[in-house]
Amino acid sequence: MTPYALMDRSRLEAERNRLDQQYRQLKAQGLALNMARGKPSAEQLDLSMPLLSAPADDRAFIAEDGTDCRNYGGLDGLPEAKRLMACLLDDRPDNVIVGGSSSLTLMYDAFARYWTFGVQGDAPWCTLPVVKWICPVPGYDRHFGVLEAFGVEMIPVPIRDDGPDMEEVERIVAEDSLVKGIWCVPQYSNPTGAVYAPEVVDRLASMTCAATDFRIFWDNAYAVHHLSDQAAATIRVRDIHEACRQAGNPDRCLKFASTSKITFAGAGVAALAASPANLSEIRLRMSAGVIGYDKLNQLRHVRFLKDEEGIRRHMRAHAALLAPKFDLVQRKLEQGLSDIGACSWTTPQGGYFVSLDVPHGCAREAVRRAREVGVTLTSAGATWPQGRDPRDANIRIAPSMPSLSELEQALDVLVCCVRAAYVDQLLAKTNEDAQEDAREAPTADA
Repeated sequence: MTPYALMDRSRLEAERNRLDQQYRQLKAQGLALNMARGKPSAEQLDLSMPLLSAPADDRAFIAEDGTDCRNYGGLDGLPEAKRLMACLLDDRPDNVIVGGSSSLTLMYDAFARYWTFGVQGDAPWCTLPVVKWICPVPGYDRHFGVLEAFGVEMIPVPIRDDGPDMEEVERIVAEDSLVKGIWCVPQYSNPTGAVYAPEVVDRLASMTCAATDFRIFWDNAYAVHHLSDQAAATIRVRDIHEACRQAGNPDRCLKFASTSKITFAGAGVAALAASPANLSEIRLRMSAGVIGYDKLNQLRHVRFLKDEEGIRRHMRAHAALLAPKFDLVQRKLEQGLSDIGACSWTTPQGGYFVSLDVPHGCAREAVRRAREVGVTLTSAGATWPQGRDPRDANIRIAPSMPSLSELEQALDVLVCCVRAAYVDQLLAKTNEDAQEDAREAPTADA
């Protein structure tokens, strides 16, 4: 097919009529499909049901160090839980604090501590005239939500296949001491699937920062979420903590991870890893608000997942369920959008999302039309700070939760709506051009 931008008005109108008919047929199906969030499917959650089958012997609640997990205590987490979570954090167990069920909560709390108390003796961020934060885009809306809650000025920086645009990041942090941090999802970044290259990690660790209290919030949410054995064998992001230590900035980074997309979403185990100096400060502030997190849940997870090899086996079962859905997304987008021009999308090797870029100015309209048909997608603009995509082009596709048949229906709707939004945009432009030509045409009296 000829790309839409090269079609004349009559061909565009014929295409719009065809798409209008398809849209009415889709709407008549009465669909009610939700792809707004990257939630595990019920089949994925079923993989972890043995977690709920606790042994009934007298030692069922006793950790390896003799801790009775039914009681208070253990601010840092169980030793065996630290070892398990260190696998996800790519760090040493003694650098790990095991928290509750949410890594987002750990990130929010870390930011709130710096906001209220400052970083290792520096001024609390709440006392500054403004606090700024670098946000690779497209990115994760809940990261942006943390900053928005504190009134932080968010600085968008483009993300590439190998990580954020480091020339831009280095320029920003070197010039402005009010820039206090950056969000990083280093492996299978949400939503693009980018994997940070070793040189990007090294530059983040060694870059000159005007702010002595600059912090990297390293959200390793998809550390083991490969879609194939080949990806699992070949993809490994350089350890940011080791890079920071080698660069002479050992305290620059905080790492976060959880089992939310490994076991039960919202009922897993979260953890952070940090330098000894950062850990001392975190423990001091944390101890005022918590005696210890859910050790029974920590123990359940250790006994279920066991170790790094146990995690790998479990994630292969997830991949067996997820990979066909990601393959379907690629197939449907190729069949439905490759011929119209001005569309592109990512082909991730892991994670939970595909990032689709549609013609500029069409994303919101395409998402709106899909919602009218009964398919709820992530809001257009959500992958940018404050929901404002300046190009109105990015749509995040979350294929994990629907069944394959539901996903196929949803993708048919998405393709139809993107095509229709683009055709209408081009037709509107031809109308504007015709009106402009009419205004500029000489009159009979001229």
